[in-house]
Amino acid sequence: MFRRASKPQNRIDSLIGATTRIEGNVFFSGGLRVDGAVRGNVAALPDQAGTLVVSEHARIDGEVQAAHIVVNGTINGPVHCHESLELQASSRVKGDVHYKSIEIQQGAVVEGRLVHHSTDANKAVELKLAS
Repeated sequence: MFRRASKPQNRIDSLIGATTRIEGNVFFSGGLRVDGAVRGNVAALPDQAGTLVVSEHARIDGEVQAAHIVVNGTINGPVHCHESLELQASSRVKGDVHYKSIEIQQGAVVEGRLVHHSTDANKAVELKLAS
């Protein structure tokens, strides 16, 4: 029901190498670094605090979903980040970006909407007309 804030993984458990190309969906737990190309969705296992790192020359053509995401490469598809998202200077994202916390460095490009998800979904803001 409620997700507890998690810390990003300090280690990489899995690596998709620079000369590797995967066609199909990738599901992971822990930390995953992508240096190559993935044509398919990349997602952390449900209820696991996964960390995804997309390196400068990496490319993902598909939906991306994880608690913590660091992007310095290219993602063509929507990004769903449940905790912290870092878009580094060489990052290129073509698709809507859903995030809780975001850091965008100068030079990063997003072609899509930035959609913030707050921690308190029941919190309402009431606007009043000026008198």
